[in-house]
Amino acid sequence: MINVLLITFVITLLYISIANRLLTYVKILAFQGILLFGVAFIELIEINPVNLAFILLETIIVKTVAIPMFLTHVIKKNRITREAEPFVPNFVSLIIVTIIIIVTFLISNSIADTHLDKIYFVVALVALFSGLYIIISRKKIITHVIAYVIIENGVFILSLAVGNEMPMLVNLGILLDIFVSVFLLGIFINKVGDVVKDIDITQLSNLKD
Repeated sequence: MINVLLITFVITLLYISIANRLLTYVKILAFQGILLFGVAFIELIEINPVNLAFILLETIIVKTVAIPMFLTHVIKKNRITREAEPFVPNFVSLIIVTIIIIVTFLISNSIADTHLDKIYFVVALVALFSGLYIIISRKKIITHVIAYVIIENGVFILSLAVGNEMPMLVNLGILLDIFVSVFLLGIFINKVGDVVKDIDITQLSNLKD
């Protein structure tokens, strides 16, 4: 069951590489939160109930509800155009993300570590590199924020790959990282939206003190 959820997570990365609408990106983030909730629940069912409850709340409330709602609010408030406006065609992006998946799979096969669950490792690295690619290939700042959340999802999966226990301190660190990064970037987008009509990285050069 875990393998099915993780494979579905990879499929969402392929889908987001060809998606055009920003609200589609947000919906994919919410769906990824549901998938991570299922993975965490199945994988960590035997750990301390308090820690498990915190992890599950982190995934279902923060990743699935809070962040998507916040990003949707930012998009609507700043009247950001619906299109993601990539620098490269969607077909090229699909090929690049597919190459990332294949290369990551080959790299994982070269690692001989019995303590490392390779499917977690592969999916985590795919999320990490796919998020970095989205940052590079998209014009709008809001897509960079979304890509950062995808990278954080990869970090979350990677933490599951190295053991069956996730200390509360690690979860607090991840949660704080999400809130600080996404909300500060959201405030930044709100301020930029007061100056330029459309949030595009090419227009940042127009901003003056």
